[in-house]
Amino acid sequence: MVRSNWQNLNGQWQFARAAAGEAAPVGRDLAERVLVPYPIESALSGIQRHEDRMWYRRTFTVPSNWAGQRIQLNFDAVDWQATVYVNGVRVGVHEGGYDAFSFDVTDQLRAGSNEIIVGVYDPTDAGGQPIGKQRLSPSGIWYTAASGIWQTVWLEPTAPAHITRLEATPDVAQQRLKLTVRGTGISGQTVQAVVTDGGAEVARANGAVDAEISLPVPNPKLWSPDRPFLYDLTVSLVSPNGTVDRVTSYFGMRSIALATVDGVLRPVLNGQFVFQIGTLDQGYWPDGIYTAPTDAALKFDIQQHKDFGFNTIRKHIKVERPRWFYWADKLGILVWQDMPAMNTVAPSDAAKAQFERELREMIDEHRNAPSVITWVVQNEGWGQYDQARLANLVKQLDPTRLVDNMSGINCCGAVDGGNGDLADWHTYVGPSSPRPSATRAAVLGEYGGLGLRVEGHEWSPGNGFSYEMQPNAAALNDRYIGLIQMNASLMKFTGLSAAIYTEITDVENEINGLVTYDRRVIKVDTARIRAAHEGLIRASRDRNSGEGPGGIRSGQPRSLQVTTAGLTNRYLRHRDGLVYTDVVTDADGDLPKRDASFKVVRGLARDACYSFESRNFPGHYLRHRGARLYKDARDGTSGFDADATFCAKAGLSGTGVSLESYNEPGKHLRHFNAEVYIASNGGPNAWDTSANYTADATWNLVDPWWRSSADLPLGANESFRVMTTGFTNRYIRHRDGLGFTEVVDGNSPTLLKQDATFKVVRGLANPTCYSLESRNFPGQYLRHKNYRIYKEARDNTPLFDADATFCAQADVGGPGVVLESYNMKEHYIRHINGELWMAHPGGTNSWDNPELLGVDIYWNVSPPWAP
Repeated sequence: MVRSNWQNLNGQWQFARAAAGEAAPVGRDLAERVLVPYPIESALSGIQRHEDRMWYRRTFTVPSNWAGQRIQLNFDAVDWQATVYVNGVRVGVHEGGYDAFSFDVTDQLRAGSNEIIVGVYDPTDAGGQPIGKQRLSPSGIWYTAASGIWQTVWLEPTAPAHITRLEATPDVAQQRLKLTVRGTGISGQTVQAVVTDGGAEVARANGAVDAEISLPVPNPKLWSPDRPFLYDLTVSLVSPNGTVDRVTSYFGMRSIALATVDGVLRPVLNGQFVFQIGTLDQGYWPDGIYTAPTDAALKFDIQQHKDFGFNTIRKHIKVERPRWFYWADKLGILVWQDMPAMNTVAPSDAAKAQFERELREMIDEHRNAPSVITWVVQNEGWGQYDQARLANLVKQLDPTRLVDNMSGINCCGAVDGGNGDLADWHTYVGPSSPRPSATRAAVLGEYGGLGLRVEGHEWSPGNGFSYEMQPNAAALNDRYIGLIQMNASLMKFTGLSAAIYTEITDVENEINGLVTYDRRVIKVDTARIRAAHEGLIRASRDRNSGEGPGGIRSGQPRSLQVTTAGLTNRYLRHRDGLVYTDVVTDADGDLPKRDASFKVVRGLARDACYSFESRNFPGHYLRHRGARLYKDARDGTSGFDADATFCAKAGLSGTGVSLESYNEPGKHLRHFNAEVYIASNGGPNAWDTSANYTADATWNLVDPWWRSSADLPLGANESFRVMTTGFTNRYIRHRDGLGFTEVVDGNSPTLLKQDATFKVVRGLANPTCYSLESRNFPGQYLRHKNYRIYKEARDNTPLFDADATFCAQADVGGPGVVLESYNMKEHYIRHINGELWMAHPGGTNSWDNPELLGVDIYWNVSPPWAP
């Protein structure tokens, strides 16, 4: 809603304490000075105290070239009740601390100097209105109040007939923008809307005010965190005599919905599931409280999320100024927008009515932001009432976004309305996950809260608290990466689709932030956590692919077997950077097996195709250079990514899969005289010969020769620590022949320490996996029998050796691994109630219980308790 003319009224105003029933101080100077738009409790305001009632006063002059137009006085937000006077005339009253409001003050203006007085009443938590986390006596998770004018005040000239609101809804499926224009004083005017991309016209349409206009956007450039593309929009109000009013805006083409992905209900952005990894962003600053000191500061927090590799922000029970949403749209971040909570257990009817008025305003004001994908109605039961009705109301008001009826349905006395699009848990320190249902995706609305004090950067030095204090930055980084790895496990095994970490910055006495409250110290290793986030997001994208021709699927380790008759004992492998086919057998050593194993990932140049990452050279991929196939390190160029991308087709010989070059269509991956090329059938080169082409260009995708995706230290004694929050002092140990977890520390008995120590040896049934030999019972191993984990002496039978062999797997970089049964695929060693079992996601046994399954199967490989 940008117009070319406006006047900013921010700056120094007069200020005074007020009393109930007091007359407005018309024509009277006030003793104090306040800097607008900073809450009066903030240092930047110059007041730095709370007042329930207050007066603001300033004068202004209307520019002479605005003559003949209507003058709008706009407030982006005043907390909480604002009564506005212009030249002694009360022009209006507004209640609501988080929404914008305007008054037409034309008739109250005079030539020369004009006076504005704003009377504000804000009882904060002594009232029943929405307040978020503001408190008159802040402590713990409750923070300093933010009263008075805390967002921009400005004047704007308009025509008598003018546009008051745009409602822009992208329709990706129909490749169009649905636009409704609201206005006032309209009589005989029509709407003209123009969409442009970098100045080039995309679409133009005319229509009526208050009627939906359809603007075609063919082959739309979709908005996403990876590519936050915004179209420009110009909307004009036109009469027979010409343009009456004109505003400019922007919009993003994107869709958000729920869909079944890989058998699980998940949120999908533009039709694709991408794990939403973000932080709780409470929007507080030490100097401005609710108001960022500068626009650069407002942008900084969002950019910091991007730098960390997050793709989501949960704006926690506060609604930001419009400029914040602009930066979220422009930089590209997904936003869960909370409705600020009331401070009451049993809200009155009046409080409920006010809550719902402000809820409607929040949705109406920010419905155009492409970044906003989820409305969070209530949190942890604070002021809860009519949860299901409110969720349905929000869905009715905005059916284009997801609705979270209650964030933290497992927490703090919250009552789940049972509806909406998300089942949302809070778990400190976490993570853990609800199970998705037929109607709701599973999300983790809050977890984490890892604390680290940074001397010289604390709100209250030495007194800061967190949910789990860390002794130093190294411990914080390791613990955080472990939590991200658990999120990956929960995504894979229990259907988790989003996780919101507490929190991006310290807030007052809370020191859970990844950044200090003053934004001067980043506590974590940015590159390391960014890599972990990117790995998690990549793993989530893999779940979209489903199974392609020949059983190909991204995210899975595979070997590529030759299908040509007489050569089926050969496999694709890299050697000295070049790619060949070689005979690989069980009797071979480690190197050929590792060289012949690859991780299938989404195509580097196109998601719908595939790339093949080397098992023993992470970050290296199969790519063609010229016609020959190589194994090279990814160099970040689009040319490399195209050369390393192959599109799967049904096998040319009728079975398996054929892999067509992405950037040289018609050429397939083909072996010829043990060398591998991209070849065309009957082309001019020797490797293009038609003889055996269909068989040579067809591959079977089989289990990888190297079965473990994670490496354990062979021959070393190790202990295996539980990674589930609250149980991280427990380790795998055997007792009376059975496997358990038990608390082990420096004071534990020697026997316990020995029982909790195992020698890592090559898998008894497969040398690319592992077996765990008892430290104090040599020749005895952990093995599963009827799902339970035992410690038994090796009996030299194939069954024992298979039961005692576990393949180490890791989905995302971090300190933990899962131990998968060699002979029972997708069964993992899991601790439950202190016992060790082989558990299967989706299984029906009690030890397959999905609650915490995704974290109970992860183990930290730790120094041995008994070296």
